[in-house]
Amino acid sequence: MKRIDFNKGWKFRLQGEDKQKDITLPHDAQIGMERSKDAPGGSGHGYFPGGIYEYEKNFEVPQEWTGKSIALLFNGVYKDAEVYLNGTCIEKHYYGYTPFTVELKNLIIGKINQIKVIADNEKLPNARWYTGGGIYRPVTLLIGEDNHILWQGVKITTLSINPAKIRIESATSKEDGSILVQIKDTEGNLVTEQRGRDVEAEITSAHLWSAENPYLYECHVSLMENQTVCDEEHISFGIRELKWSTDGFFVNGENTLLRGGCVHHDHGIIGARSFPESEERRIRILKEVGFNALRISHNPASTACIEACDKLGMYVMDETFDMWYNRKNPYDYGNNFEECWQSDTRAMVERDYNHPSVILYSIGNEVAEPAEQKGIEIGKEQIDFIHNIDSTRPVTCGVNLMVIGRAAKGNGIYQDGNQNISAAKEDKKKEASNGSLAFNIMATFIGSGMNKGGNSKKVDAISTPFVDSLDIAGYNYGSGRYPLEGTAHPNRIIFGSETFPQDICKNWNMVKKYPYLIGDFMWTAWDYLGEAGLGAWSYTGGMPFNRPYPWLLAGAGVIDILGNPDASCRYAATVWGLNRKPVIAVQPVNHPGVRVSKSVWRGTNAVESWSWRNCDGNKAVVEVYSDAASVELFINGKSFGKKRIKDCKAVYKTKYRKGKIEAVVYDVSGKEIARNYLESANEKVKVAVIPEKKTVKAEEICYINLEIQDEKGILESNDDRKLEVNVINGELLGFGSANPCTEENYCDGRFTTYLGRAQAIVRTGKSGKVVIRVSDEGMISEEHIEIV
Repeated sequence: MKRIDFNKGWKFRLQGEDKQKDITLPHDAQIGMERSKDAPGGSGHGYFPGGIYEYEKNFEVPQEWTGKSIALLFNGVYKDAEVYLNGTCIEKHYYGYTPFTVELKNLIIGKINQIKVIADNEKLPNARWYTGGGIYRPVTLLIGEDNHILWQGVKITTLSINPAKIRIESATSKEDGSILVQIKDTEGNLVTEQRGRDVEAEITSAHLWSAENPYLYECHVSLMENQTVCDEEHISFGIRELKWSTDGFFVNGENTLLRGGCVHHDHGIIGARSFPESEERRIRILKEVGFNALRISHNPASTACIEACDKLGMYVMDETFDMWYNRKNPYDYGNNFEECWQSDTRAMVERDYNHPSVILYSIGNEVAEPAEQKGIEIGKEQIDFIHNIDSTRPVTCGVNLMVIGRAAKGNGIYQDGNQNISAAKEDKKKEASNGSLAFNIMATFIGSGMNKGGNSKKVDAISTPFVDSLDIAGYNYGSGRYPLEGTAHPNRIIFGSETFPQDICKNWNMVKKYPYLIGDFMWTAWDYLGEAGLGAWSYTGGMPFNRPYPWLLAGAGVIDILGNPDASCRYAATVWGLNRKPVIAVQPVNHPGVRVSKSVWRGTNAVESWSWRNCDGNKAVVEVYSDAASVELFINGKSFGKKRIKDCKAVYKTKYRKGKIEAVVYDVSGKEIARNYLESANEKVKVAVIPEKKTVKAEEICYINLEIQDEKGILESNDDRKLEVNVINGELLGFGSANPCTEENYCDGRFTTYLGRAQAIVRTGKSGKVVIRVSDEGMISEEHIEIV
């Protein structure tokens, strides 16, 4: 079917308000709302309020649409969406993360028609993190003849790789007509041509898809009637084969270890809005720093995210749900699970089918239901349901063995009110704090000991019926079981589906040692909104969970919301063997005498900076990461001694002195291998305006980084100032920093830098130059971006 962008010309209002606002989708209605300490979603939702959001679009239906098949494709509406055509409700869709189509059967031809969408995100908490709200993913109009290729009606399956054979199945609305299938390479050359609704084709000298070599072919499917094309589909796909056993996980026959991270769906300062440019940028950065796999947590990814992973080469575990029929919060998807899980699971799996980046389907995260027989059965039902749609990929689940063990004893960790209750027991529904709270409290006090929470024989016996029904078992904070499974469960394949970043060295050594342990996914690869303060190290006191307003960010990502990797990220890359030079990271030195409140989700708050204005003489903790045997640290040329490197890390406790810090690493014989250094910025610094692209397309989403730098481009980490951004010939979508605790707003164009950095995200105009103008206490900095 023909696809038409349907994102422009919408009007939005918050229900209860009279004034409408002109907007372009995608749109997050929640990100611009005023936060408060009394917001019912609490820290889990980042202290944002909920609301009911109304969207309207008027559009003309031309005469030539007569007799056509017309539908709208919504890629994501959060949540409880109702779609109206000319005042009549024609569709309801409850889950906020799955795509859905709405047939427009009663359009008035030759007249102005109206689409109205109501998204009900009023009752909070309805998730354990910031969700955003409204039509936050794109909308597309689908138009085809009465006889057309069905949406997601083409399935492409790799049958073998040597020789490379694929199967192409095409489903149409009617049996009339014939199907022409053409396969083209990345240069557009015709590779093979077949006719039929279910055909097989052999690709000679095929390029195989992998994260290392993400080669994509294009399949052109044409529906022909009387030698005329009446519909067509163009689908990118990769030729890729998966196999798994206790010997490992094999992509195209190559044993593949998953260097993974978990990610939520929001994009920081623009909230939940999903733009293709934003999704691709995130995947590019994640790959550049060393990740080769992502767990989409804990909901289906956007289509744009999956497409970016196909293009750039990133393995994906796509996940259906955070909860099943037991709610983790009073108003979450647990209320709809038993009615909707099949349709929402189908929507994800059918959408993912042709995408080579998707290598695993996950049916849940830390669900307690497998502690009872009903839960075991519903788990197996989901697994079988997915296998019936797609038998080429393994099914997994993020299993927390301790959660299941405690639930079996009546001590549920995720709680709705005072206990885990079925969605059917409406009479017991209570207002409750966010469902993450009990788990985060427990994790904070138990610490890394949680990794051994599933080691007992009792917990093993309780969890085994469900775990052994999975193709591959994901363990959340269960690394204590890794060495045991080869003997206890010799047929079980496992991976760390959620782990502490600071445990990466220990975990990765086990991944390399045990062939049945196929990878590690840390929490988290990228920081996110909500679960406020979960992973942040705080200098203002308090427990590292459920932090009070104005805490906003989780502070748990090894990459901040702007896309800047921190020391934990560099440490992981070192452990993975990707850094040749040593990495120097410094815990902030600008809080002398203040005791830091640490989090179990972060082993350090260090950053790659030796530029802390007015901090000379303050205590400094310097971390050096390397896989060498030893390291020697120099500050302004003075040696502070050699240290043995253990678990790829050495720690020095010294004092900050402005100038140059250098690390030299040596092999076991004492021979120098490599060196690296950091320098302090000079006294004279200014705001540098740094567009990530100097030329852009019309109406493209572009990122502009703002940094406090000296004339040599050295970042100053302790001279933050409030900036104001104005955009000429473009729209400022968001402006902010990675400060996890702030009352500032991402939507008003004014924000204070954090550790010397801020960021603006802009939608460019249609032609000419975009001007980014930054005001710093009267000093103006300006940068131009050319639209081509």
